[in-house]
Amino acid sequence: MTLNLHSRVVAEFLGTAFLLAAIVGSGIMGERLAAGSVALALLANSLATGAALVALILTFAPISGAHFNPAVTLAEAVLGRIPWREVPAYIATQTAGAFAGVASAHAMFSLPLFFASHHARAGRALLWSEMVATSGLLLVIWGCSRTRSSAVPFAVGAYITAAYWFTASTSFANPAVTLARAATDTFTGIRPLDVPAFIVAQLTGVAAAVCLQWLMAARRGSNSLGQRRAASQSGTQGSDPTTE
Repeated sequence: MTLNLHSRVVAEFLGTAFLLAAIVGSGIMGERLAAGSVALALLANSLATGAALVALILTFAPISGAHFNPAVTLAEAVLGRIPWREVPAYIATQTAGAFAGVASAHAMFSLPLFFASHHARAGRALLWSEMVATSGLLLVIWGCSRTRSSAVPFAVGAYITAAYWFTASTSFANPAVTLARAATDTFTGIRPLDVPAFIVAQLTGVAAAVCLQWLMAARRGSNSLGQRRAASQSGTQGSDPTTE
């Protein structure tokens, strides 16, 4: 492992740990203060998560790219933007960081470091939600990166905050987050039994997003080639002598 990769995976560990601390911690606090209102607890949870994402991406993006998410890492590898040999290190540290973040949140609220969730999250609607949420997240990242990279942290934070509300699953969209949230029997938890299907749905979302990205790239390339040909033909015609 090179020093450069070491620095990046440490950043991924820390960023993912802080993200899970924000997700789980705000869920616990929101539920305790909401006086039984699930909507109010979800509002607190979504706003805290979105704000944390903005701050963490701004902090760690210059070091590791601020993936904090195996789905993002895999998609970037498929598109050739990160070497495949680095993917296992990224995913392992993201997953370890996610569990560390859960333990940290529990410690802050005097709970056991880990305890299995009983929060059932099953059904086709939730799985479709995870596929949509994950593919949408990737498209937002790539779209902003192409046109205005400085907006990525704010776009991702805004998207996840919104996706909490427009998806039936509350938008996990992250395999490491999903695994770690099975170890918290709090507002943000998920039954271990439901985790494999969620991850499969998220990986399906990755595949869908990659396919859409390839199609859009091919379309842009075709349009660009057509414009160059038109410009070339226009220039050739303009240089022809005028005859009467």
